[in-house]
Order: sequence, then C-alpha cells, then structure tokens
Amino acid sequence: MSSVRERVVVMKFGGTSVEDAAAMDRTAKIVRGRRDKGLDAVVVVSAMAKVTDQLIAAATAAGKGDRTGALAISARLRIRHVDTAAQLLEQERFSKIQSVIGSEFDSLDDLLRGIAAVGELTPRTTDLVVSFGERLSSRMVAEAFAQRGLNGVHVDARQVIVTDAHYGKAVPQEDAIEQRLMEHVLPLLDQRQTPVLGGFIGATTANITTTLGRGGSDFSAALVGGGLHAAAIEIWTDVNGIMTTDPRIVPDALRVKTISFEEAAELAYFGAKVLHPATILPAVKKNIPVFVLNSRNAENEGTKITAVAPRCKSPFKSIAAKKHLTIVDIVASRMLMSHGYLKAVFDVFDKYKAAIDMVSTSEVSISVSVDTNEHLPAIAEELSKIADVKYESHKALICMVGEDIRGHRGIAARVFGAVQHVNVRMISQGASEINMSFMIEEEDVEEAIRSLHKEFFSDPDPTVFDVIASQTETAVSAR
Repeated sequence: MSSVRERVVVMKFGGTSVEDAAAMDRTAKIVRGRRDKGLDAVVVVSAMAKVTDQLIAAATAAGKGDRTGALAISARLRIRHVDTAAQLLEQERFSKIQSVIGSEFDSLDDLLRGIAAVGELTPRTTDLVVSFGERLSSRMVAEAFAQRGLNGVHVDARQVIVTDAHYGKAVPQEDAIEQRLMEHVLPLLDQRQTPVLGGFIGATTANITTTLGRGGSDFSAALVGGGLHAAAIEIWTDVNGIMTTDPRIVPDALRVKTISFEEAAELAYFGAKVLHPATILPAVKKNIPVFVLNSRNAENEGTKITAVAPRCKSPFKSIAAKKHLTIVDIVASRMLMSHGYLKAVFDVFDKYKAAIDMVSTSEVSISVSVDTNEHLPAIAEELSKIADVKYESHKALICMVGEDIRGHRGIAARVFGAVQHVNVRMISQGASEINMSFMIEEEDVEEAIRSLHKEFFSDPDPTVFDVIASQTETAVSAR
C-alpha cells in the first residue's frame, strides 16, 4: 500500500481550468502527463467558472420568492453544461452525461421551487443548491477522462469528505475522511483508474450535503492528499504560481519559485488569492509538498511550498493586501489594564464569530481590525457597556511576508520610508517573525504596493525568484 501512496499525486483544478470544453481538454492532457510519468492521479475539480456565483444568485432569488428568476438562472446553467458536454464528448458518452445533467437540473429546479414556495433560504439549503456546480463538473470531467484513455471514474465527494453540520463553512473530520478514502479511492488507484471528485462539498455522517466555504476546493484537495499520504498536492489555477505581489497592480511582479508552508499560510490568510488559507494545514501535518501551477501554461514550474524553503537574500518573499476591513477603537481609560478586561472585549467578538486580523493596544485603548460589517452595530452596542467605541470602515491591510524579518536591521525604516506618502493607521510586527503588517485606507493600496515592491524587489535573489522570466519579458517588451 505504501508504494501506491508514493506514486499518488492529488491534482486540483480550479474553475477557470474547467470553465469550458477546451479547458477540460487541457486538464485531461495535464493529467495524462502525470500518468505518463508513472504517477497515480486523484483529481479534484471546482465548478465551472462563475457557476457557484450563479447558483447562489438562483438560491437568493428563490429565497425572496422569485421563482421565475431562480428557474431562469437554472435554465441558463443547464444549457451551458449541456453545450459544454456536447463539445467535449463523443455521441454515446454525450447521451449518457446529458441524461445525468438533465436529472441533476430537474432536482435543482424542484429544490428552487420548494425554496420559493416557503420563501426562506437556510444555510443548509444554500449548501445543497451550490453543491450542484461541483457535482456536475466532476461528472463531466470524469467522462472526458474516460473517453481520453485515462480510466476516469467519478467519486461523489460526499462519500469521502465527512464534515460537521456547520453549513456554509463545515469543519472536516480528518480521521473519518482518511477511512473513507481507503474505502472509496485507494482501490480505484490500485486498478490504475483516475478518480475525479468535486471539490468544496462534503456531507455529514447523516449524509446531509455541506460545503467547506468559498475557495474550499483547494481545501478538499489538501484533505484528500493528507488522507492518502500522497507524494504531492498540485493546485492548478490560471497564474504561474505565487507571485511577489498581484501582477495586476505590479506588471513586473516575479514568480516565487519556492516558499515555506508558514509563509504561504500567512499570504493565503492575508489576501493572496492563489490559495485557500486552510489548504496548507493538512499538507503541513503530513509534510506533503504543495505545488501551485498554471493550467494554461503547464510547462511552467510554478511555486513549490514545502516545510523548509531556501534562504533568501531579500527580507520579503511576497506582498499581499486584504481589503474591506474595519478598524474598531475601544477606549476605556480606567479599565484597560484591569483583570479580565481584554477577555471581556474579545468575548464579544467571539460571540458574533467576528475574526480579528490585527490588534494594537495603547495605555487607554485597544484597536482591532475585522473583516465583517454584518454584526458591527451589535458588537459596538455590547462593547459600549464597558467602553467608548467607534469604528472606521474602508480600510485595508498590507501584509509583507518573509523569513526572519526581525533579523534584518532597519527593516521598519525601509518599509515606512517607502510608504511615507501613505497614512498608516495600525502596525503589527513583533507578533510574527515572518509577517510585517499595517493598515491603510483602501484607496491607497495600489500605490503602497507599487512603492514597496520597487523598494524590496528591484534586486531579486535568483535562488528564490524567477528572475530569468522577468529578464526575458523585459527584453521582449523593449524590442
């Protein structure tokens, strides 16, 4: 059994990697490349691009009693899936999958009619509606693999990904998942088949459909990789890996060739869109390397995420930004240092499940940043019983991640010298050796990132960054 696991690679393909027939065909070729190298691939796919958003829109419309609008969205999605399958598959297989698509959309339509009749949309029902995206894409991809000689076989992720009943953001039960993988997936690998699962979805032990939260397909792949003790987990997306920053803001951003688990987790949590924040956890537990790769440029080496990354001459590896934050200032001059006061403050945020990104304290006040506005009035009302409270929205957090930041003398001076023209609201450094963060106005994000990137990545370390690609692009653009 261990020899099988050493050959196992879990490959997750995002929505843009399965958005249409051409993308699914590219995905099949990538998987064939892994099998040609003697590897056993387990494939996890997202819904086709934009499908989850449309399913949420359909569910929302139905919840408001708009049955006609909800069914219209479903009808458009039905046509898109049938048209994609027709382009992807030969007639016999198309007829088979067309029947499956029709049956699934009939079930979805019945569900939407029921929601509209009741006029109420619960988290449990929302999970069931949005699950259709991955359920459909995984069936289509499995059929495409089978047609292309990859022995593709569909595995309903709800048989494997066991979760609690926290709908909308269910918590995986990793021991149960590993047991289910041994039962449902490992035997298929022994037969040289290619299992295809939908990401993002799971089920409780009572077989009630759940979801892992937006971006959860990455998490699904990591759970599968961890449960199978795979040799590698590959996250296939539409970019060349983790970049030094968002290339839409800095066109000459560099690909990071290798990065540590810890650094990648910080970046994912603080705004980098390439990875779901939870993706790293199962990989860390089993010490499984994670690769971030580009399905539109499969020859690119991408980014390798591993327990220990090479030393880097630069203090930072990447800059991320997290927008739509709110700063809450809590002022209570007589109570700040009294026993139990901080606990009382944080208990209020915990009660409303409001995650805190940054904390700063002074002699008379506490400032925290949160990424939700939904419960802020209620939070402020409760906090006002023990302190004066005010909050400011439209803030953003700039997160700079690298190794041993504390060990670089004068680093703070360089950072804040680079953004001296930007008003900095909160600063955090001492809490982490690999993260320096500060809060600014949302409108200043792009200018701050450009200035910081120029300061810290003008002379990049070729051991860690893809300098050759950058030099090639510069030479081509100069012609």
